[in-house]
Amino acid sequence: MRISFVVPTRNSARTLDACLASLRTQTHPDVEVLVVDNGSTDATTEIAGRHADQVLQWGPERSAQRNHGTDRSTGDVVVFIDSDMVLEPHIATQIHDRFTARPEVGALIIPERSFGDGFLARCRQLEKHLYVGDAAVESPRAFRREIIEKLGGWDEELTAAEDWDLADRTREVTAVGRVTAWIWHDEGRIKLRATFAKKRYYGRWIDQYVRMHADSSGSKFARTALLRKPGSLLRHPMLTAGLATLKLTEAAGLVMGIRDSRAAASASAGAR
Repeated sequence: MRISFVVPTRNSARTLDACLASLRTQTHPDVEVLVVDNGSTDATTEIAGRHADQVLQWGPERSAQRNHGTDRSTGDVVVFIDSDMVLEPHIATQIHDRFTARPEVGALIIPERSFGDGFLARCRQLEKHLYVGDAAVESPRAFRREIIEKLGGWDEELTAAEDWDLADRTREVTAVGRVTAWIWHDEGRIKLRATFAKKRYYGRWIDQYVRMHADSSGSKFARTALLRKPGSLLRHPMLTAGLATLKLTEAAGLVMGIRDSRAAASASAGAR
């Protein structure tokens, strides 16, 4: 079983080498690596060229990049990895074993932990710990080729919440399993101002996702997993306070982004 890893990138030189090195050191013997860049101006393509079987150029956003990588890949399984992630070496082998043992499973979740620099990165570590096993938050990353093709790939109209959208559509057509090896997500040094701006940018697509999935989107935002393990929060009061600040900042950014989206739609309708 060939495993194809598809990695969309844009100016990810800080993290890409570690990401691709972890794909190249998988214990599974038949692994393919495709990097789909979107006009990087740093050393991203040079780094990609040292590791990848194919380095492609495509855009305009990561959903389109992932679909292009899927089209150009040759694996029986397609796995979507972000450029700031590092994989444990047995993930491809576990994907092979899970799909071989359970033919009814069409997609797999790979659980995620995070690391980074500074206090807010430690708060994020706590948050990711609480999300493990929460079906409302975790999304599959590994797909049998026939499943991702049946789904039509990623929705290229979405640049945020596209993983939620694909997870919703996947669960409608196949069973979803999981592996036990971890992805480690490099958060770097988290800054509140940049977090707010990023979430405001994503807000327009969150608004679109909510309209597309009005019957199920509420569970994605409730994030009840944050309260399901109160002992973890009580043992780390400073991190819990920092996490609350981080989530409030993200929420404020998303609300502003949704407001921007609706204001733009209203202005466009008025002009017609």
